[in-house]
Amino acid sequence: MKKVLLLTENFPPIEGGSGRWFWELYSRLPRDKVLVCTHHFEKGFTFDKTHNIPIIRIPLHSPEWGVKSIFGLQFYFSCVKKLLKIIKEHEIEEIHCGRVIHEGVTAWIVSMLTGTRYSCFVHGEDVETAATSREQSILVKQVCKHAFSLICNSHNSQKLVESLGFSNVNKCEVLHPGVDISTFQPASENQEIRKRFGWAKDSLLLLTVGRLQKRKGQDFLIEAMPRLLQQVPNLQYAIVGRGEELENLRNLIYKHKLQDNVFIHTNFDDNDLISAYQQCDVFILPNRTIQNDIEGFGMVLVEAQACGKPVIAGNSGGTSETFKEGETGFIVDCSSPHAIETALPSILKKCKTLDRENISGSAAQLFNWDKHAEAFIELMDTNK
Repeated sequence: MKKVLLLTENFPPIEGGSGRWFWELYSRLPRDKVLVCTHHFEKGFTFDKTHNIPIIRIPLHSPEWGVKSIFGLQFYFSCVKKLLKIIKEHEIEEIHCGRVIHEGVTAWIVSMLTGTRYSCFVHGEDVETAATSREQSILVKQVCKHAFSLICNSHNSQKLVESLGFSNVNKCEVLHPGVDISTFQPASENQEIRKRFGWAKDSLLLLTVGRLQKRKGQDFLIEAMPRLLQQVPNLQYAIVGRGEELENLRNLIYKHKLQDNVFIHTNFDDNDLISAYQQCDVFILPNRTIQNDIEGFGMVLVEAQACGKPVIAGNSGGTSETFKEGETGFIVDCSSPHAIETALPSILKKCKTLDRENISGSAAQLFNWDKHAEAFIELMDTNK
């Protein structure tokens, strides 16, 4: 295996699925064969001291990803300059980019200067968003054209890359994110934990974990709750996460007088998060497409299944690749509150019939991080 540099703005302790994906994957690679270059901020250095993986931090955040503005040019110039030094000092043989833009643009420039080959991860929403900007679209096409390979988080993301004209199928590899089955695993019912979270003892508890943003669909599910409660009186809904939609979601809760039925948990630590997965009844990600913003995969759906929970996801993006339809979960139209309130009652009844051991076993078999790391190493060695 070549010595690789992972270049990514998104990496723990920054929250998010892609950052966690990179951590879980690269922390399982041989330590002498990987170096992470990620964003420079104070909490990051605290994280680095407690984790056994080589990490270098440089400023990797910019509001400008294009090259027409002076700010964009300065950002890329600074990144390239620092990266050239890192590559030389650490004898890096290959760069892995967290996204096609902006990390991919930096690697493309470095590759032109040094001949160092690079590959890019593709998440779906990144290429969809880039396609809305003529300048970014041109940059992404060049990045994809000169990349050694594109590592897509789902077959849906692979199709997007091809349909948008960024690359062809021969350059794309699909590698799903996984789950740590030693951490995310089933647990017996614990009423003390439910009580601590404010969840009723006898409620049917739906759980969503993820950033509070439009495409995740928490808003439409909240709006559907009044009618859902008419059919499922003991229904409660818990949301775990932070994000720009927090105030809007809180306003919807008050508007519909759902304070006793909908809860937003913004300060859960890792242990609370795992307990939430284990103590909920059904996990739901009511995602939908917002213009060009989609859910590329949905790691949270895999984590919930590893804890033995049936899952429900919106019929958008790559979420259908995270479970076996009818065996471990269901796809639902989540494009409107009406669609949700119409479909959910019958789906919830079906969820009760699913075998919890089969659900967790399926997740362990299909999405074990250790197996994914082995597959990734094999992929890298094959592409020497």
